[in-house]
Amino acid sequence: MDTVKITVLSGGVGGARFLRGLRHHLRETLPDGDGGTTAEITAVVNTGDDMWLSSLRITPDLDSIMYTLAGANDEVRGWGRIGETERVSAELNAYGVGWPWFTLGDLDLGTHIARSHFLRSGLALSEATARITARWNLGVTLLPVTDDEVETQVVTDDGTMHFQEWWTRRRASVTARRFEQRNVHTARPAPGVLEAISGADAILFAPSNPVVSIGTILGIPGVRATLVGASAPIVGVSPIISGAVVRGMADACLSAIGVQTSAEAVALHYGGRRSGGLLDAWLVDESDADAVAALAPAGITSFAAPLWMRDLETSARLAADALSLARR
Repeated sequence: MDTVKITVLSGGVGGARFLRGLRHHLRETLPDGDGGTTAEITAVVNTGDDMWLSSLRITPDLDSIMYTLAGANDEVRGWGRIGETERVSAELNAYGVGWPWFTLGDLDLGTHIARSHFLRSGLALSEATARITARWNLGVTLLPVTDDEVETQVVTDDGTMHFQEWWTRRRASVTARRFEQRNVHTARPAPGVLEAISGADAILFAPSNPVVSIGTILGIPGVRATLVGASAPIVGVSPIISGAVVRGMADACLSAIGVQTSAEAVALHYGGRRSGGLLDAWLVDESDADAVAALAPAGITSFAAPLWMRDLETSARLAADALSLARR
């Protein structure tokens, strides 16, 4: 039986929806019987948003992906567990513990308690993640990009703050001057990360934040070089549609590094592999079709397709388009 290995570099919500669509597409199109072709999906996930809070290790992107693939996520809020209560957070706030603006649901806290228990028992984050995700039938292997702590700090005119304070509390209202991932230069890829990249048949960049999600992954020593040397085609999906971010405040992140908020500019930020960059191909929305010809001189093959992931079917079609572009 042949196995197609697909590796996805991913952030949180957008990456989670893309992975869910990819899983659905592959389940619908690949036979499971003996002698058929199966798919193996590995997600290399950003950990720059992670933090310690109330003595618990919080990993927002890993958890968003896990809950989404498990069918346990809150689709209305876009994060956390469905059917949550928040009694424990209310009690912690009453004691003056934690961040009152960063509310964690009771079910979500169960995940953080389990993770923190595993970490304090001596397991690495990747090992703890394997134990936690084993509860669910995800159909995707989740790998934190590193077991080391590389929390993102945002340097602003108001001082340096954790990414979560800038993103969740301030809603990016304070201009970011730069982003710093602490200890990133000494961090090592988690076990299996480089192998998932070098051994892949296709490598996909999910439509995640290019600066603090994909950018953090690329900042881990060894990841970028392994991508450049990989034999598999690398296809990215634009997180920008019609000059606007799909979700969140990624435009504020792009401005901080001097990149325009456009599908074309983000592709050029990653660069074409032919010119020492990372991309072989780039998916843009139909509204950004002008970028297709504009990116050709940079050695980036582009294709315009609907990028809005409104439901499972549109997410699956987007994943199918990305794989089709990889096969070209």
